[in-house]
Amino acid sequence: MLHPDASPPRPAAGYLKKSPLTLGSEAFFSPAILLALGVAAGAALYLTGVLPARAGLAAGMPALSGAVLAAWRGPVRARAALRMLAIVLLGLLLGFGRADQRVQAASAIAAIDTHGEAVRIEGWLAAIETSASGRARLMVRVPASGDVPGYRIRVLGSPGPVRPGDPVSVETVLAPPRIAAVPGGYDFAFHAFFRRIAATGYAIAPARAGPDMRADGVQRRITALRWAMAERITQRLEGRSGALAAALLTGDRSRLAPEDVEALRGAGLGHMLAISGMHMALFAGGVFFAVRLAAAGLGRWSRRHDPAVPAALAALAAAAIYLALSGGAIPTQRAFIMTASVLGAVLARRRVLSFHTLALAMTAVLVLTPEAVVTPGFQMSFAAVAALIAAAQIWQSRRPPPAPLDAGRGVRQFFGGLGTTSLVAGLATSGFGAFHFHHVAAFGLAGNLLVMPVFTLIVMPAGVLALFLMPVGLDGLPLTVMGAGLDLVLALAHAVSGWPGAERTIPSAPGWVLALYGSGFALACAARGGWRVAGAGLMAVSIAFWATAARPDLFISRDGVIVARDAERGGWAVSDTRRSRFPVQVFLEGEGRRDPPGPLVLDCDTDGCAGAVSGHRPLVLLDALDGLAEDCRRAGLIVSRRRVPAHRVRGCAAPVIDADALARRGGAMLWAEEDGSWRIRHVLAPGRHRPWHDRAITGADGFARVW
Repeated sequence: MLHPDASPPRPAAGYLKKSPLTLGSEAFFSPAILLALGVAAGAALYLTGVLPARAGLAAGMPALSGAVLAAWRGPVRARAALRMLAIVLLGLLLGFGRADQRVQAASAIAAIDTHGEAVRIEGWLAAIETSASGRARLMVRVPASGDVPGYRIRVLGSPGPVRPGDPVSVETVLAPPRIAAVPGGYDFAFHAFFRRIAATGYAIAPARAGPDMRADGVQRRITALRWAMAERITQRLEGRSGALAAALLTGDRSRLAPEDVEALRGAGLGHMLAISGMHMALFAGGVFFAVRLAAAGLGRWSRRHDPAVPAALAALAAAAIYLALSGGAIPTQRAFIMTASVLGAVLARRRVLSFHTLALAMTAVLVLTPEAVVTPGFQMSFAAVAALIAAAQIWQSRRPPPAPLDAGRGVRQFFGGLGTTSLVAGLATSGFGAFHFHHVAAFGLAGNLLVMPVFTLIVMPAGVLALFLMPVGLDGLPLTVMGAGLDLVLALAHAVSGWPGAERTIPSAPGWVLALYGSGFALACAARGGWRVAGAGLMAVSIAFWATAARPDLFISRDGVIVARDAERGGWAVSDTRRSRFPVQVFLEGEGRRDPPGPLVLDCDTDGCAGAVSGHRPLVLLDALDGLAEDCRRAGLIVSRRRVPAHRVRGCAAPVIDADALARRGGAMLWAEEDGSWRIRHVLAPGRHRPWHDRAITGADGFARVW
């Protein structure tokens, strides 16, 4: 019997209310999941150019109106299916329309091309990055002025005495951001467009202090604070461990050694370098459990109230602070939204780890940044979480009754859970990672099993404690502990990445294969019963298409360098080893090759070169147009580093790829057909130019001036 002054019984902290948006138990046809998948599909259709920008919206509104009307007034038995159709159409329109809004807003930033001349740019230094070659790369933010919106430029150069957050002046040669080097490859112009990067280039002198400015005061102060924190960390922890600690706690990766980055990736630990879900979860989770433990010890208050509520609020505030201190990159924003969704579920007493929560977080991310849907970070992070939730559901439905917990059983459960989590997350992300990066870490599971206990139990707890104690100057001991753990992490990463066959290359795949694989993955994770089997089958079909896809026989870079199959050596051969090194390297990695290409054997004279490729009629590489008429009769393919008049191209019996075509449409892959013809695919497909591509193709003559 309760005392008269006592409060009525409240539900336990783990009590879960039924979500009104869920039909059944985590069914695939849940409205929240359907809406999230619809938003993702709509954004992807718009950004990839599969549907024309305005045509999708024009056709979608009547379709949505018809579906809603049918769901309201249609046959009773069909109303459930019609409601689901209406939700999918709503998601498609939301994703399509939001992507269009983002593109229109970003289109206000014009590309900058100085045509080889040096200009002075004044702004403030937003970041110091490290390029693939180990050189310093400066991100300069130019504030808005009058009717001109603010933008960024990214240049190679020395920061000199300037620190991030300080005003800066830099003399630099600029050009528009580059399009993809190969068809289907990484498109920097796309990412620069949404990050408001107007140009890239190189500085002709070290940066100097710029004039004082008041713009972007809050962002500048946060940037300066992050840099000061990174410097303090590297002063307390010298060497490689200090650079890695600064990257983990502040997001500043400028001090990382390239060999350490490669070792972490080769050991399947590249996810450690991106401040994402794991870092945010460890940081916010540590605050949550610490506050909850403290609140639970308040006796009478904890008996009347749920300690999880103040703990969730404190963890949410800590996650927001960590978001600001770590730089607020897109992966960190995505992790914050996921963390906020989980903490919101705690406050609302909903199930924390559920597809409903994941779907709401996914929808929020895509509404804020719809361009994320085609990025590997978005796909891999949500794939990992979805697979872990599905695995947890299967385990909960089949787990044995709880048994008394002893020390040995607790250790086994910890390492068993860690191994299972690493295996599930690794398998879930491997397909997406192989598509985007063309390689897999063969011993990623072993690397995670060896490193993650150290990282989870020593490195991040010590790092979180160091962040809390840094304002009062007591961060020395936690950073020392963190540094010892990171020394062990790097040693293990280098050991695992050095094992024979640790990193294996995977040939590239067409974009539609990834769409098919992703659809099957969504079914396999979020569906139930036969739908999961169908999803797994769809994934298997996509992998079969991937494995049997026809490989190109020829690649032509934007500078006219040719890479062809070398039948004698069983590899590839290149026409010029001095130019287009980066596109050639990207193409060969996409073909699963890391060995350097040999020289392409051609017979050359003053007009150009010729040689046989793939058993076809001669390939002609022209430097002059004097013998074009004869070459058109005899050659099977003509590549010219000069512009060929359009009427001569139309009158040529052989396909002609000249400098104008390469400048306007980018590099090209070619497949040899059985009838002796060539199937040609350029970086930019006809009719699918997007605004970020139009920015990269500048100049009245159609030639892109790309640095």
